[in-house]
Amino acid sequence: MPTYSLADVHAARKRKDAWWTVFAVDPLACRLAVLVANRTTLTPNAITGISMLLGLAAAGAFAANRLTAGAVLFFVSFLVDCVDGKIARLKGTGTPFGLWLDFIGDRVRELSCAAGLAFGQYAATGDVAFVIMGAAIAVLDLFRYVNGPQMRRVREELPGSVRPPKTRWERALARRRVRRHLFSGIEFHAAVFVAAPLAGAAALVPMTAVAGALLLGFEANLVYRLWVTTRQAAIQRGV
Repeated sequence: MPTYSLADVHAARKRKDAWWTVFAVDPLACRLAVLVANRTTLTPNAITGISMLLGLAAAGAFAANRLTAGAVLFFVSFLVDCVDGKIARLKGTGTPFGLWLDFIGDRVRELSCAAGLAFGQYAATGDVAFVIMGAAIAVLDLFRYVNGPQMRRVREELPGSVRPPKTRWERALARRRVRRHLFSGIEFHAAVFVAAPLAGAAALVPMTAVAGALLLGFEANLVYRLWVTTRQAAIQRGV
């Protein structure tokens, strides 16, 4: 059985990732991946399953109005979720089914935690604002996961000559493995399922509103950049 080092795991990281993952999660996830790779026979799919169970436990804690426990469990669930891909790339054991399972596991965690937060706070206060908050989290997630793949398909059809060059700022981020989309779904989930619950019940709605506005703003910027790029392609074709 081969022995894997921290350097091996670092080499198996994604080329670029969300800043929350790079700075707040990967330092722990990489060390956990070394332990899992060298001391266990856990498969990537089994790790995904553990992450999903932890996500459901977080949702249960939120539903019971145990906000701190829910926030910690959500963070640990995401931490474990960051390990499965590293193990798959490190050992070459990734499968198409594993990609599907990882995607579904993420959606189960996020939607169940949104429902748990909404239920727990509504049961405790009777304030319908928490129900609206939970629905808003789910809708924003749905929009992001429908819009993202469609934008990717459009970009793949564009000629390379019309794709905008990277700015100095984007190159600086890339050197640190950070993608230019600074407030993606990962940061949104960190805000609403970790930071806001740790700040207390009174912070849930306002912090979710701010995080939702930031997410929509960055998504709108991506859509605008895509529109500009497609217009440039149309001009090149003389359309």
